[in-house]
Amino acid sequence: MQNTFHTVSQDLLHANHISAEILAKNLALIGTHHVDYADIYCQRTAFESWHLDEGMVKSGSFHIDQGVGVRAVSGDKTAFAYADSLNAEAIQRAAETVKVIGAAGNHTPIRVAQPVFSQPVHGAFNPIQSLESAQKVALLQKIEQLAKAADPRIVQVMAGLTCEHDLVYIARLDGKHAADIRPLVRLSLTVIAKQGDRREQGSAGGGGRVDLGFFSDEKLKEYVQHAVQQALINLEARPAPAGAMTVVLGNGWPGVLLHEAVGHGLEGDFNRKQTSVFSGKMGERVAAKGVTVIDQGNMPNQRGSLNLDDEGNPTSRTVLIEDGILTGYMQDEMNARLMGMAVTGNGRRESYSSVVMPRMTNTFMENGSHEPQEIIESIDKGIYAVNFGGGQVDITSGKFVFSASEAWWVEKGKLLYPVKGATIIGSGSEVLKHVSMIGNDTALDTGIGMCGKEGQSVPVGVGQPTLRVDAGLTVGGSEM
Repeated sequence: MQNTFHTVSQDLLHANHISAEILAKNLALIGTHHVDYADIYCQRTAFESWHLDEGMVKSGSFHIDQGVGVRAVSGDKTAFAYADSLNAEAIQRAAETVKVIGAAGNHTPIRVAQPVFSQPVHGAFNPIQSLESAQKVALLQKIEQLAKAADPRIVQVMAGLTCEHDLVYIARLDGKHAADIRPLVRLSLTVIAKQGDRREQGSAGGGGRVDLGFFSDEKLKEYVQHAVQQALINLEARPAPAGAMTVVLGNGWPGVLLHEAVGHGLEGDFNRKQTSVFSGKMGERVAAKGVTVIDQGNMPNQRGSLNLDDEGNPTSRTVLIEDGILTGYMQDEMNARLMGMAVTGNGRRESYSSVVMPRMTNTFMENGSHEPQEIIESIDKGIYAVNFGGGQVDITSGKFVFSASEAWWVEKGKLLYPVKGATIIGSGSEVLKHVSMIGNDTALDTGIGMCGKEGQSVPVGVGQPTLRVDAGLTVGGSEM
């Protein structure tokens, strides 16, 4: 991390004629007013993407964005200003703007920068440089060829590759300075299968805070197998039944339901404002015994992981629900201070032009004791939702709707046939109370997750083991 701090100082600050001393002077300027917290967030992001369809590169782009966000916090109020240029003049103008949130008459000395270091959880490299442009196109062409060769019913293949290289430098009013280099890659694959007049799709992909060497031949074959299998299964799918029934949720990506329906409700701001269904329930039972939910931002190379959050705090492992009991919230600096709780390293922002909020990193449920097959065999009649597509959730009520991209009708423990059009409807605060069996196969998603909140999107990880839910879920379909 020392090398990272030096690299970012040189490539981000000094390259724009900014120094740690200039940042400290502007923070002292903000400190001439009574504020509880202030920071300056400098960032440069390089982003590259390639998209291939029907054997042709349909689009490719590369751009660099840099700028600075300056924030001052007084009580529960935040003043924020940003500039899409990174220079000393822009920083000073922003500092002058935000300081007025506090009353004048305070004095804060110019503090010498105190570098903050943490145990690195991902490398400090530029993934855009890990392959040449021609090699990136060849990577997409290879996965397309593998998909088309997998089955003659595959009639169209779409693939995309994105790479991101992010440099951030955070200077705080308390004198702490932090720097990070954040790589991120993702490969996505969508296939269309045709049989007669029927067309269905399947999708797969993954990535993380790794370079493009991550996408080995074995990894490409894994994505192709998953996407093609999903499309072919959906060709045989029948209309989904509807009504209240037993639902088994698959492991891995179906944890997006947990993320949306429960995770947002455990973020500090919603609970401080008493707008979450979990507000005021610390120490109470909110889920069935055996349900333990974790948010962990320091998992090596995962999409939702960070060496440091966007306030310069090391990320951590936060137990949110332990054996069904509510034990924690995800916190940034402001909400932790106002609630009298510890900071958890969950202060996140989409970019320098966005304000910090408490956000999830990698959120998952821990293992139980049951074999996945044992859980499926326990169903008399119900749905096995292997994978999910999109969904929506109301944070205040916790109610959600998710669509299953692959699901099966199960009777007497047997997968009888795939179903199409199944939507899973329920309440996040209720569904966890009705978990009756927890698998021993916890997995995180493959590295595809994005999380939206108040107009900001950040990369996240989600996960869970196979789960049996006996009540609290309704399946919406086309058959009653």
